[in-house]
Amino acid sequence: MKKRKIAALLMAGVMSLSMAACGQSADNSGADSAKGQTSQETQQPHGSESSTQLSGKVTVYMPSPAGLADDLAAAFTKKTGVEVEQFQGTTGEILARLETEKANPVADVVILASWSDGLSMKESGQIMSYTPENDNKANWIDEDSMLFGTSASAVGVIYNTTIYPKLSADWADLAGADYTDNIAIPDPEKSGACKDFLAGFVTGVEGGADILQSWADNGLTVPGANKAALEAVTTGEKGILIAGVDYNAYSSMAKGEPLNIYYPATGTVINPRPAMIMNTAPNADNAKAFIDFLYSDEAQQMVAEAYLLPGRSDVKCEGRTNLEDIPQIDSDWTEMMGVASETAAKLNEICQ
Repeated sequence: MKKRKIAALLMAGVMSLSMAACGQSADNSGADSAKGQTSQETQQPHGSESSTQLSGKVTVYMPSPAGLADDLAAAFTKKTGVEVEQFQGTTGEILARLETEKANPVADVVILASWSDGLSMKESGQIMSYTPENDNKANWIDEDSMLFGTSASAVGVIYNTTIYPKLSADWADLAGADYTDNIAIPDPEKSGACKDFLAGFVTGVEGGADILQSWADNGLTVPGANKAALEAVTTGEKGILIAGVDYNAYSSMAKGEPLNIYYPATGTVINPRPAMIMNTAPNADNAKAFIDFLYSDEAQQMVAEAYLLPGRSDVKCEGRTNLEDIPQIDSDWTEMMGVASETAAKLNEICQ
């Protein structure tokens, strides 16, 4: 994340947090823990949930994994009594729904799998500022406290171990003859994580655009969004998924699928999944309480159990690579936002 856009929050002395899936103490070594600094006079106060008697509902648009979305909704309702109405879909589907509802807004909270798309929503004035509970422990909050990265994912190389028992090729190497007609990638116009990766790759890796072209020349296919693309590799239709979303791989591996994942040495993009409160939220108090809940101990444990990277710097995961151990491309999110959609469309064009 661009250093001049967010200020570091290195949590050297944070108390340890015991959790079933995240029972390790705070350790921010290697992590770009960051939170924007915004004047408190312009912010809403902490603790909307405790200061206001909540009732009614909150409408939340959430991306996959579906199980996590359902668990978060049920836990929030149990805690507050507020019913959660959900729409679940890909980032592209959520953005399309918001567009059709412009004249009659419905959503209170929107969560995307693309930080760059969240920045675009901020730039167009769609979301409001708020200071959530536990913000001092947050890894990713933008400088105006509008985008809350309560979870994150990274993309890597996911491969079928019956076809490639062991694989460690760097991104550029996947254009080699050993992988011809055996590589796939999620549709970046449907997968927000893949779109942000491509934007980071062409802006942060020397010759990145040429490497994308070399994949296309080597028979790269686009089977569909994340789920369909992973299925192509799980079944052996393709051997390798380039820019596959990591939490899907870890989840499938835990179920015994013949898959493995690694992060190439050149680095990848850590993609915080922004949760945002809509300016047009019909239930704004409930929306603020939902953001508070997403940073709670309970919700962060659910995030970790879903194989996502937690949004709090004091929470670590078991069963997957933690944030500080993932090699990263130096990501300039403002530059990435400017090229993300164009790069995604271009990738689909050259892979036809």
